Amino acid sequence: MAEISVSSTKMLLMAGGSNPPLAEEMAQELGQPLCKVTIRRFADGEIFVKIDENVRGQDVFIIQSTGAPAENVLELLILIDAAKRASAARVTAVIPYYGYARQDRKDQPRVAISAKLMANIITKAGADRVLGMDFHQHQIQGFFDIPVDHLYAAPVLVQHFRQLRMHEPVVVAPDVGGAKMARGFAKRLDASLAIIDKRRPSANIAEVVNVVGEVEGRDCLIVDDMIDTAGTMAEGLQALKRLGARNVYAAATHPLLSGPAVDRLMASPVVEVAVTNTIAIPEERRFDRLKVLSIAGLLAQAIRNTHSDQSISMLFD
Repeated sequence: MAEISVSSTKMLLMAGGSNPPLAEEMAQELGQPLCKVTIRRFADGEIFVKIDENVRGQDVFIIQSTGAPAENVLELLILIDAAKRASAARVTAVIPYYGYARQDRKDQPRVAISAKLMANIITKAGADRVLGMDFHQHQIQGFFDIPVDHLYAAPVLVQHFRQLRMHEPVVVAPDVGGAKMARGFAKRLDASLAIIDKRRPSANIAEVVNVVGEVEGRDCLIVDDMIDTAGTMAEGLQALKRLGARNVYAAATHPLLSGPAVDRLMASPVVEVAVTNTIAIPEERRFDRLKVLSIAGLLAQAIRNTHSDQSISMLFD
């Protein structure tokens, strides 16, 4: 599909119901209100969407994550379809958290590659491009047959931990697969690198076998793309403390905080858990050692640059 240049058209923001506070904050950063949209349910639960403003010929950005519940995905698809049928010049799906990203390969018989399926249906619904943040695996960008801008929350998280002035900092990868992400953090924080060697007996269960790297007497930061049930994170934090770490911190882009996650983190020796607001965190899942950082400014700048046909690579630093 050929790229569409719409820098001379008006930008229009709209949002589904996955994370209204983030969408409102992004709108404030961009200095314009969200488009008025009616989203309601029929008596049988079907989703009804109506865009209450003119979108003809406009550059539309739809802010909606695709994580649970599944209705978030349907809202995004229906909003895209409504915008395309209303003759929008271009539709960009802004997806702060790309749900189903962990189902990105067929690693056992008779399973779906759901991350690819999500990409297919978002494209088929009519999205012209996608703007996402910290996909679980980088190759998910290749699942789309439309342009994808993949942002990282690292600049926001790194800035926060620089201000903490950690003692002889060590950035710790929760597993071998997270080494590249951890190495990027270590470089920006002028820190050393360690890697947790773990095994996973079953889904959402992780056991630490060894830690490769020097952590004794140092402040350690475990970084990951998401915290789901916090099994991996809590085990890693406990292991680092047992090995003599001075203080232990945790950071992740997407705070799913499912099931026993909050209890596990509160029972761990972690000093602070820094996450971003890609996912709305209910009050009952917040705790005193949780620090929520905003990525609204980062996403808003990416939208601004996309609309004006400018590069967004500057946002990676």
